Amino acid sequence: MKKLFFSLAVTVLIASGACSNSGSRNRTTTTTATSAEVKSHDVHATLKVGGACEMCKVRIEKAARDVAGVSSASWDSDKKELHFHYDAAKTSVDAVSKALAKVGHDTDKDKAADEVYNALPGCCKYRS
Repeated sequence: MKKLFFSLAVTVLIASGACSNSGSRNRTTTTTATSAEVKSHDVHATLKVGGACEMCKVRIEKAARDVAGVSSASWDSDKKELHFHYDAAKTSVDAVSKALAKVGHDTDKDKAADEVYNALPGCCKYRS
């Protein structure tokens, strides 16, 4: 129970501080997949994905990893690129792109619906 409470507290602290960093230069962290996560038949792909802050990074990477068949995902906030590995027998780049658009992030393949984009927090607005 203590571990659950601690994990929840850490998550809330990270989420509450993510937008406060949006005015400073975005820091990029890398999610590294272990060899067990990236199997030999996984394919690497890159998508251009719009975003603005650390909250966007968390949302983008989670949306990509939530697609069945995606084993790892890392969004570079400076280049606005999502690098991910996926099992081509289970999913596709198009499926990942559509999942990102559903959570409010435009890709080079799909545009997020205006109502979804407009519902993003202010620090996450990336459209000009």
